[in-house]
Amino acid sequence: MADDPILLAARAALSRLTMPGGAPFLGAPEVSGPVMANGRISVSILTTADAASALADIRTEAEAALRAIPGGEGALVMLTNDTSSPPNLKPVAAGPKSAAPKPLADVRHVVAVASGKGGVGKSTTAVNLALGLRAQGLKVGILDADIHGPSIPTLLALHGQPRMGTDRRLLPMQSNGILAMSMGMMVDAETAMVWRGPMVMSAITQMISDVDWGVLDVLIVDMPPGTGDAQLAIAQGTTLSGAVIVSTPQDLALIDARRGIAMFGKVDVPILGLIENMAHFICTECGTKHALFGSGGAEAEADRLGVPFLGAVPLTMDLRAASDSGQPIVARDPSGPIGRLYTDMAAALWSRLSANASNTQPNKKLQGA
Repeated sequence: MADDPILLAARAALSRLTMPGGAPFLGAPEVSGPVMANGRISVSILTTADAASALADIRTEAEAALRAIPGGEGALVMLTNDTSSPPNLKPVAAGPKSAAPKPLADVRHVVAVASGKGGVGKSTTAVNLALGLRAQGLKVGILDADIHGPSIPTLLALHGQPRMGTDRRLLPMQSNGILAMSMGMMVDAETAMVWRGPMVMSAITQMISDVDWGVLDVLIVDMPPGTGDAQLAIAQGTTLSGAVIVSTPQDLALIDARRGIAMFGKVDVPILGLIENMAHFICTECGTKHALFGSGGAEAEADRLGVPFLGAVPLTMDLRAASDSGQPIVARDPSGPIGRLYTDMAAALWSRLSANASNTQPNKKLQGA
């Protein structure tokens, strides 16, 4: 609400700041906000790649001023880049090493779990793969890159908001032995994230670089559907070891899965495997399998494209109930048939990651134009 006392205090705090050129911070054409959701205050500053460094100090000052407001639940000040032409997705030759710290420097492998299409169970798959990797004795994190429809807090029953570390970086929350970060942890569950592409990219970039992930063997990135800004932000912000594609068997989903595979091919990210989700429904009364979305489509597509097929996951009541309750099936019933299936797929994924790391050169860091 416009007359919320915390929001009024935020405006008062920001009114004392000035832009690098001396203009008032509030009212500057490149400044949007402040806005508030669930007590957390957000501001965005529109800039360009060349001018961003000059705004680093005012961003820090604005964030500090907002965090000092009594009763607030934290603040997020983002630098966004609104460009009218799409960036060049092709990797470029490595140049001189930058003095800036490399994001996720202590993470061995970053793996994108993508679908190209919504509603195929990608987030459920990502969480259970992460838990399956954790069952191998690995240190694992999961980043929810779906800004507009974050599911990880629900799937992992995470409540509250991340704490700030001593170095002013956010600390991931923990569930079932894995670290997790999501925009859904920082805004109210019913808040609609009506953000343009540059703000989405900025938020994802900050969840990569401004979060203290620590030392991890694998960071699973739960990608949003599509092949747009969010995917570009991940490609620019880190070095992907590979991608796992999730699809249901029917042609409609496979069309979008092909687009996702093609996108990762354009940025030289290897496909680590394809998973067929909702492969069939198992009747709770008679145990009969019903191929609601067709049968074997994703496995046939994997064979056609020459990519590994990791497995087919049925649609069961237990799997649905476990996901809705915030107790993923691998954590709730690791010895059951679905829990073992995810664990086996995670073991195959880790084996492929290890083989790629030893048999190929390090992936190039992807950059936009």
